[in-house]
Amino acid sequence: MLLAGAPGLEWGVRLASLDILQLIGQAGWIVKLVLLALAAASVVSWAIIAFKWRELRRAAEDSEAFLEVYHEGSFDAAHEVARDLDQSPIAQVFLEAYGELSRIARYAGRSLSSGLGDLQRRAVERQISWTAARETHRLERGLEFLATTGSAAPFVGLFGTVVGIITAFEEIGEAGSASLAVVAPGIAEALIATAVGLAAAIPATIAYNHFVGELRRLGERVDLFAEEFLADIRIRGARPADDSRAAGP
Repeated sequence: MLLAGAPGLEWGVRLASLDILQLIGQAGWIVKLVLLALAAASVVSWAIIAFKWRELRRAAEDSEAFLEVYHEGSFDAAHEVARDLDQSPIAQVFLEAYGELSRIARYAGRSLSSGLGDLQRRAVERQISWTAARETHRLERGLEFLATTGSAAPFVGLFGTVVGIITAFEEIGEAGSASLAVVAPGIAEALIATAVGLAAAIPATIAYNHFVGELRRLGERVDLFAEEFLADIRIRGARPADDSRAAGP
């Protein structure tokens, strides 16, 4: 019995002594391609996660800084600070709407102290909507890759595992034995692909869900600001060119 189990024991010891790099080196070329693709996807995902985390943090901070100045009551002061807060979607919405108001005032040849007409108000609202959509698309860049990695990477890893298991069964057929010495190395190599797929998918999925939540909150703040800004235009008489008097009590 001891002699019969010696080969299996020997292979078990050899398998336990193998590290991950050795197992990858022994894998077939299809499994290696799968592992390479998953590793590349993981690297790109982490780069996107780092970039989006910094970008969304800047967007939130710049938005807070802009709203702090805007709520002080001066369109001109808000316009000055908004030009330096290029990461804030709220500041960009204000800049575009302010520019549209300035163009309306220039073409009308007056300060629009009597307020905006229906067509003029629609033009401003349209500019706000376009800018908000553009800023949303800008902040969403890269999230598609995270979503794709999170959903597809486990299946890609599973594909590598299936190929590895098929190879292991072929080796069983060639050896004419289903002992641990024949089965274990091939199965271990195959399962690495699933592990790498999960390692690529889990951070991408967590980051994607977090960023979607952050973008939803930013989008809600942009919508609230758009309503507030249009209300302020009606209250102040829409005088972007002569805002010093409009900012008074």
